[in-house]
Amino acid sequence: MSRGTAEAPGRPTDAQSRTVLDQAAHENFPVAPFFLPRAWRGDLMAVYGFARLVDDIGDGDLAPGGGDAALLGLKRTRSDDRPAMLDALEADLHRVFSDRAPGPWHPLMRRLGPTVRRCALTPEPFLGLIEANRQDQRVSRYAGYADLAAYCELSANPVGRLVLGITGTASPERIRRSDEICTALQIVEHLQDVAEDLGRDRIYLPAEDMEKFGVTEADLAAPSGSAAVRALIAHEAARAGDLLDAGAPLVGSVHGRLRLLLAGFVAGGRAALRAIAAADHDVLPGPPKPTKLSLLREVGATLRREG
Repeated sequence: MSRGTAEAPGRPTDAQSRTVLDQAAHENFPVAPFFLPRAWRGDLMAVYGFARLVDDIGDGDLAPGGGDAALLGLKRTRSDDRPAMLDALEADLHRVFSDRAPGPWHPLMRRLGPTVRRCALTPEPFLGLIEANRQDQRVSRYAGYADLAAYCELSANPVGRLVLGITGTASPERIRRSDEICTALQIVEHLQDVAEDLGRDRIYLPAEDMEKFGVTEADLAAPSGSAAVRALIAHEAARAGDLLDAGAPLVGSVHGRLRLLLAGFVAGGRAALRAIAAADHDVLPGPPKPTKLSLLREVGATLRREG
């Protein structure tokens, strides 16, 4: 399908949108907590819907039947063509930012439009998330930490920038701190999901670090981590912890309920790192997850530390 000859599909129902948004309850970190103002919650859920959709396309995790492909104007038979789906999603994103009819086609993109206009958001963070998923189709290994950090610049940092944009609190210093936090959270998620990612033929542990610790890809496919694998995970976890500490002053730079939200993000990362450490850094049997109690304790500690 060429963009120049695309025709708008019929106005979609919201069923596809609801399926995606329901996944918010299962995320590692709170997406739109109840204590936030209603307008913020709605805008955060709209951004989450886009981010979840682009990730599901990139990972091949869309609902079966090709419904999302049809909503984006593609034939259902192309629903497993991830690059084509990402291209179609980008075309729909441009419709969100355009004043021309017929407007965006996918219900999640229609939901995003009011948020973009109300918060004066720009296309760049959304385009970054799409590009990260394009990169996932081309790149499955990362030579060094700098390469992985560049990937996180696309896959994670835009989310924090969008949160600052929605809450009207963006500044160069806050964006820098937010980037540190988001990169750290992405690394933590990679550490939790080593086995799952390997099942998708992806490794987000830098090859130079694997070589340094004497870890091979075969080691990552084992039922449990060897001493070398656990040492590697501990190294990467320490790096993520340092990034969280560097970004944490962002919490103290804002006030009210936004401060509590950002403390939750930082605390979620710290609690996940504690869960990884409690598992002796053996992440291969399955992702170590923090308990709700440990998360609440970390929220309190973060608020006291960054007050």
